[in-house]
Amino acid sequence: METRHAAASENPLPNPTAGKTLRLAELSFTKISALDHERTVILFAVSPLEEHGPHLPVGSDLFHSEFFNDELAKRILAAKPDWTVVVGPSLPIGASAFDAPGTLLVRARTVRNAALDYGAALARHGFRTILVTNAHAGPKHVVALEEAAAVVSRRYGVRMFSMSGPVLWDFLRGKYLDRVEPLLGRPLSSEERKAVRGDSHGGLWETALLMLSHPELVEANYRSLPPVRFTFLEGLRKNYPLRLGNLMGYVGSPAGATKEFGEAARRILIDAVWEAVQPVFDVRDESWQRTSFFFKIPFFRSAFPYVAAGVGVFLGALALAWWLR
Repeated sequence: METRHAAASENPLPNPTAGKTLRLAELSFTKISALDHERTVILFAVSPLEEHGPHLPVGSDLFHSEFFNDELAKRILAAKPDWTVVVGPSLPIGASAFDAPGTLLVRARTVRNAALDYGAALARHGFRTILVTNAHAGPKHVVALEEAAAVVSRRYGVRMFSMSGPVLWDFLRGKYLDRVEPLLGRPLSSEERKAVRGDSHGGLWETALLMLSHPELVEANYRSLPPVRFTFLEGLRKNYPLRLGNLMGYVGSPAGATKEFGEAARRILIDAVWEAVQPVFDVRDESWQRTSFFFKIPFFRSAFPYVAAGVGVFLGALALAWWLR
């Protein structure tokens, strides 16, 4: 790793695509081969199509990811003008998603394997810095992407980083709330403070962000949707947003969404994303690798069902052997 970064910074040759954002699918294989791979970062999104209430499209998470791909590309090139950014096609699948018409729900193992194979193909063809974007906070989905990034990084000696784990949950838990008022240029009202707490799915933040990037896809009925909250026990039920309140599949207060909040969220999130991503470029040791707290919980690992099934079979065989003796 250290050799790669040192070589990249000392490379005296000009980079003909420096400062540009390119689309992988639009390039010929010869142009891809000719890229300065030591000074090229590739981004791709893995976010599912998933229900987001009656007012937002099922592609909300995917649209958010692709929007932040473009925002992150700008931030990278501002900090690294001698680099090239390549944006790869998105994968519209996800685990831990709320299952309603239009949701593309797959197993966590499928997410892991798809992201792993995607990253491995990029690594085999010379890309050394790979960033996975994601706007879906489902715990098993987040962990599956982190698993894929860890495997590709280790197997191919590259830096593949999934940034959603260290960022999304901090945002949803209110860690960045103190940054909102300075960006709005005014204090939050008591109603607004209440609205942004527990706003986790199709609520104020997601509605406001989509108003910024795809306003034509936000249904006007968001203004009349009442707040929906959930308790810890309610959140343990399958498809819980579709069982709460008006049964419309959102959690939070979409009626409070404005483009003003969307712009504040954009600036907070891109700053947070860059804080998480910058070490991938600049840190020489392995401390650039960060994961969510879910990554440390075996239940959320993609192999858990298979391990649990294996343990169950083993214990069953022991019990049977004991009974037959």
